[in-house]
Amino acid sequence: MIHQPNFERLKKTMRHEEPDRLPLIEALVAYEIQSQFLGRKVEDSDLKSQVEFWVKAGYDSIPLTVGMMNPGEVTKESSIYGVVQKTLRKEGDEVVPWNIEENGVITGPKDFDRFPWEGAAKLDFSKFYQIQPLLPEGMKILACSGKIFTLTWMLMGFQNFCLSLYLQQELVSKVFQKVGEIQVQGAGELSKFANIGALWVVDDLSYGSGPMIDPKFFRKYVFPWYDELALVAKKQGFLFFFHSDGNIWPIMDDLIAIGFDAIHPIDPTSMDIREVKEKAGKKLGIMGNIHTDLLARGTAEEVREVTKQTIRDIAPGGGYALSSGNSVPSWARFENYQAMRETALKFGTYPIKI
Repeated sequence: MIHQPNFERLKKTMRHEEPDRLPLIEALVAYEIQSQFLGRKVEDSDLKSQVEFWVKAGYDSIPLTVGMMNPGEVTKESSIYGVVQKTLRKEGDEVVPWNIEENGVITGPKDFDRFPWEGAAKLDFSKFYQIQPLLPEGMKILACSGKIFTLTWMLMGFQNFCLSLYLQQELVSKVFQKVGEIQVQGAGELSKFANIGALWVVDDLSYGSGPMIDPKFFRKYVFPWYDELALVAKKQGFLFFFHSDGNIWPIMDDLIAIGFDAIHPIDPTSMDIREVKEKAGKKLGIMGNIHTDLLARGTAEEVREVTKQTIRDIAPGGGYALSSGNSVPSWARFENYQAMRETALKFGTYPIKI
């Protein structure tokens, strides 16, 4: 069966209305899974096959990344790589490997000054150009960006970052400022492209037990940049999504106030999606919650039952798009991914009658 993409389906859902059927959405489906679905190898450069996968699998959108999503990306060009290497700590004649859990590449003011910010700000939009003639009518792009907290602590190393929140506040502020500027600049560039449906901030803020740092620091350093991204999204008519694993209850009111249209993935290891719908489901949309571990270790029948129960409990009245509880990784069982997807397409027709 060929599914006709219709991004209006997702927009209607986010207005808490019932479309024709429950939308499917993902920020990432591993190329290995896409390859099994199409019966041929799909690679990062093969946009034609990627579009074919997302269309045939029943999605109304395709995710593309924009902005600085991984600190290692700035080391791809040798000239930039050399500068980054000089910022690493040395012991004798040997360079200590970049350890994002401890010290990173920016541990002090001198490292900040040496870091190749100009190179990091040169963002690659080539896929946004190349994909335009490949998109069928009704399909839109999910522009995944907004890593501000994650990139900052990765560049500084988590232990160093946490200490610096108290001991090097000026340095922390400067790194956040640079990273935030790059991400907002990238989001602003999206106005040049047709067929952008949503700006999706992907920025893990929490553990299963709660936020990774005191929420007061998010309010001081991170959320003002989300406010800037919200202005960009709303000005350009994009839906505005947020992703974080873990327990985000302590900052839920902040996220609602920022103006996100939906939150993802309602991490099933630490949040109850039914509680989220009850307490916040009228204020924003909900996406996700089908446990990635279930997709990897469960049976197809278990996946079908969990998916059906989630649709039954969460989909009525709109406001919900079904996806995994994080992403669909390469180590997920293909038959389980298919069970989730096919169950949603079979039982997700409105009005829900499972």
